[in-house]
Amino acid sequence: MGAIEFVVFDMNEVLYDWDPQVRLKLLEELTGRPAAEIDAAVWGGPHEAEAEAGNPGTAEGYLEQFGKLLDYPIDVETWADIHRRMMRPRPDVLDLVRQVKTRADVAMLTNNGMMLKAALPDCAPEMIEIFGEKAHVSAEFKVRKPDPQIYRRICGKYGHAPERSAFIDDKEANVRGAEEAGLVGHVYTTYEDFRSFLGRHELI
Repeated sequence: MGAIEFVVFDMNEVLYDWDPQVRLKLLEELTGRPAAEIDAAVWGGPHEAEAEAGNPGTAEGYLEQFGKLLDYPIDVETWADIHRRMMRPRPDVLDLVRQVKTRADVAMLTNNGMMLKAALPDCAPEMIEIFGEKAHVSAEFKVRKPDPQIYRRICGKYGHAPERSAFIDDKEANVRGAEEAGLVGHVYTTYEDFRSFLGRHELI
């Protein structure tokens, strides 16, 4: 196997701390509906997984669907603000990614719908700073992790062979899907273990 030339990073629980309970609390305060009821209505059915696979295919369509499931009208700014408030960047991990970027091509891939893609500059400006147009949501590829096809598609988009690419995610199933597609996988558990992985592959 040749040197790794392309590294793809998951976002939540790798590059950012992420607390969905904060989102539910804020939505409860906004709508007056119980958090458990909101959770069941918005995330308890198939809609979010379908959105992560590209249906709806636009940010506007996602936001309209979200508002209907929430049973409360919500605008772009409010949605983005709530999402931003449940995320916290991990500066030490992001610094490692910046180091990797000096040695390899890098991209970000998160299971999310098109609304997050549109809101990334507000929710996660570090993703735009580091990855630019290579900060991706799964909806752009019409398939979601851990389907091996999504890893092949992102490698193909940037002209990299899967066997010369790596993928980092906190979910073991997502990493196994990447490995099935031919990528080198790493399950993120700790900063130290992550740094060791990058060092072994001469990415830092």
